[in-house]
Amino acid sequence: MKREIYDDDHEAFRASVKEFVDRSVLPNVEEHIANKALPREFWLEAGKQGLLGLSIPEEYGGADAGDFRFNAVLQEELAKVGAAYPTCHGIHADITVPYIVDLGTEEQKQRWLPGCASGEILTGIGMTEPSGGSDLAALKTTAVRDGDSWVINGSKTFITNGYSGDLFVTAVRTDPEKGPKGITLFGIEATMEGFSRGRKLDKVGMEESDTAELFFENVRVTDAEIIGELNMGFIHMMQKLPQERLGCAVANIAHAKQILLETIDYAKERKAFGAPIGTFQHNKFLLAELVTRIEAAEAYIDKCVLNHSQGTLTAIDAAKAKWFSSQVQSEVLDHCVQLHGGYGFMNEYRVARAWRDARVTKIWAGSNEIMKELIGRELGL
Repeated sequence: MKREIYDDDHEAFRASVKEFVDRSVLPNVEEHIANKALPREFWLEAGKQGLLGLSIPEEYGGADAGDFRFNAVLQEELAKVGAAYPTCHGIHADITVPYIVDLGTEEQKQRWLPGCASGEILTGIGMTEPSGGSDLAALKTTAVRDGDSWVINGSKTFITNGYSGDLFVTAVRTDPEKGPKGITLFGIEATMEGFSRGRKLDKVGMEESDTAELFFENVRVTDAEIIGELNMGFIHMMQKLPQERLGCAVANIAHAKQILLETIDYAKERKAFGAPIGTFQHNKFLLAELVTRIEAAEAYIDKCVLNHSQGTLTAIDAAKAKWFSSQVQSEVLDHCVQLHGGYGFMNEYRVARAWRDARVTKIWAGSNEIMKELIGRELGL
């Protein structure tokens, strides 16, 4: 089915992204996997190509695209390489940086945004805690007022870009008596005294993504590090989560679609019992179903992207996009592994890596169960 949300400008941008991917990403994938991280060179090169500043105003070194469809194009092209690339990039450029752009003070914007656009400052978002998971309102990291400063203690876990990041927008509890209304966001730099991080976490998939725990031991900050309003952090996060979930959905479907196309090619070439396996009726019917499923999901995601670009995407529709896309991705990739037979279980085959990488998408950015709970509440249930 022909997609209709992208015009010539978006496709020209897609071509430039593909050139960056072909030149700077594809030749280095195995190295990224071995190192369990994207090197600083990746970020600096992306910055030179203007791929980190789509949401950043021009006066701070960004492109100020003003159209989320460009962000979606970038996520799609990175997802074709592997699920970790749009994840790491998206956490930095589409999830963390917008907090600074939309909520930061002028001093914060001047201090951080130029480096975010150039790749000299890599960011992450400090939400998830060891005991909290998707329950952001239950976070335990605290900031206690001490004169003109705040003293932060606690920890975060499963933080993408956590091992190599320079700046973390971190949710902490500033008023224990107010529950969700007592949470504040702080910009915490990795050079601050008392900040530390654990090892790179050993994940089932997403090996190119450096993921780590963050620790705060008497980290002293001032009001100059508060992002947004005091005790409004929970509200700020709820307002930003729809874009995070939409970005996940875009990458989910693009990732699954690419592997499905490669599986179709494999089914045309791989022979069993004297014929290509794709000619067997069961496999032919299965691939027909999977292609239809991907295109149906893609059509819904495209509509969400368009709505978001126009400022009309609701949090509930973003929740639908997140859970549905991750579910479709997992189902499609599981079938792709099966079609590859024993080779599908070998790590040297992209389909095996993709299958492993996809599993976490039903958990992060709010588990699929949480997404369905939100949708159910909207139905009055």
